[in-house]
Amino acid sequence: MISVINIIEDTMVDGPGFRTSVYCAGCPNACPGCHNPQSWDIRNGRMMSTDEIMQIILADDFADVTFSGGDPMFQAEGFTELAKEIRRKSNKTIWCFTGFTFEALMKNPKQRALLQELDVLVDGPFIKSLHDEDIPFRGSTNQRLIDVPASLAAGKAIMLPTTVVMI
Repeated sequence: MISVINIIEDTMVDGPGFRTSVYCAGCPNACPGCHNPQSWDIRNGRMMSTDEIMQIILADDFADVTFSGGDPMFQAEGFTELAKEIRRKSNKTIWCFTGFTFEALMKNPKQRALLQELDVLVDGPFIKSLHDEDIPFRGSTNQRLIDVPASLAAGKAIMLPTTVVMI
């Protein structure tokens, strides 16, 4: 079960191409200037099963998937189950936005398990003084677009090439 604020279909702001974005509730980071502060409290979402969310995700053959929030890493076990089901039933790419850094996530077994199911991680807290509307798919310049499979193989964060980001 995942506490979900909203699921937006056919969005183009949470990664390249059309995406189904699952916005979860619950975020311990509480970044000043966050564009979604109502998502901080996990009680603001409604509990949804993996099957309920999968029905929405699979309804669009062409949209890839993004986990956002809130912070999906706050509900890592539920999102890991969902990501595994997406992998099992489709060939959709999975992006995930988090206020945690890749390095911190690697130290937490539950969060690392979710990392292993992702294609791209957008990591780091939103920092209002570093806000830049011209960088793709991030709110502030400290946030990184990480190629998760390459990073897991290397044992360190490997940035996604800019050419891939703009596809």
